[in-house]
Amino acid sequence: MNLDFISELFIPIVLVACLIVGYCIKHIPRLAKVSNDYIPAILAILGAILACVANTSITLENIVYGALTGLASTGLHQAFKRIIERVGQNNE
Repeated sequence: MNLDFISELFIPIVLVACLIVGYCIKHIPRLAKVSNDYIPAILAILGAILACVANTSITLENIVYGALTGLASTGLHQAFKRIIERVGQNNE
């Protein structure tokens, strides 16, 4: 599987950070009150902020690419979930 498009369209470090935060929101019991409807918005905002931090400048381009990357992490959640489940099954 060729994943080169990820580094071309998205900011990899922001993608991974948003995946982790989204996974934590879904699986930490205290955060269970957060509606699934809010998770994409949370990750879009977080992605925009992290992209500006990662690129050390606040520009419209960084905000848009960061928000896009945060939203993409919601779509990649299923793949991430399967990887985590496989690792857990292999360790048993």
